[in-house]
Amino acid sequence: MVTEQAKPPIDNAGQIIPVLYEDNHLLVVNKPTGLLVQKDSSGDLDLLTVCKSYLKERYKKPGNVYLGLVHRLDRPVSGTVLLARTSKAAARLSEQIRLRSVGKKYIALVEGEAPQQGVWVDNIRRRKSQSFIDDDGKQAELRFTRRGFNNGVSLVEIILVTGRHHQIRVQFAHRGYPLLGDYRYNENARSFGEREIALHAAVYTCNHPTLQERMTFKCLPGIAWSENLTTLLGEGAEEVICQHL
Repeated sequence: MVTEQAKPPIDNAGQIIPVLYEDNHLLVVNKPTGLLVQKDSSGDLDLLTVCKSYLKERYKKPGNVYLGLVHRLDRPVSGTVLLARTSKAAARLSEQIRLRSVGKKYIALVEGEAPQQGVWVDNIRRRKSQSFIDDDGKQAELRFTRRGFNNGVSLVEIILVTGRHHQIRVQFAHRGYPLLGDYRYNENARSFGEREIALHAAVYTCNHPTLQERMTFKCLPGIAWSENLTTLLGEGAEEVICQHL
């Protein structure tokens, strides 16, 4: 049973979390910046808990609601997150990720004039909450295209081939193109939004776990992007992003 009175999921700042897609197997949302994807030691509200509450109310479910987290976004990153509503869906989505048959496209604002395009392959090692390039680490690969440059800032479109911890942030910072707002990997970072870094998971493509149809989920970035794009990159920057989603 679906109730029309069910409230949409709300983050810890009182903002509505947009639902991009929903059926009996999937819930796809646009995670806002500043929201954890799952509980940690901080005790702050997290996306998984919020979305479980949303489903419990919307479908009047008794007891606990199952919702599987099959991939993650860092807290200061926004964008598309897929959540599995059944254990079977979670297993099948996880297998697609393992086989690298999903598509993940990000947009980012980085300092400096990034190359026009490229493929970067590094080994990345994680130590607690930080990652770094290390020969003994796990292979990390991404492809990118620069879509704009102005005022010392590049707009880049990134296809993430692997999904290592902080991978995009580490690989760009390592080559001298740190993300705006990313103080973890650049203590002199240019500011961006409020406790936010200029990285957005814009597109996620996968096979539906039961229908086996290829599905693509897209979402535009939030307020900080709107406020900074024209100032940093000039008129038409938002249109450029829309064209390449």
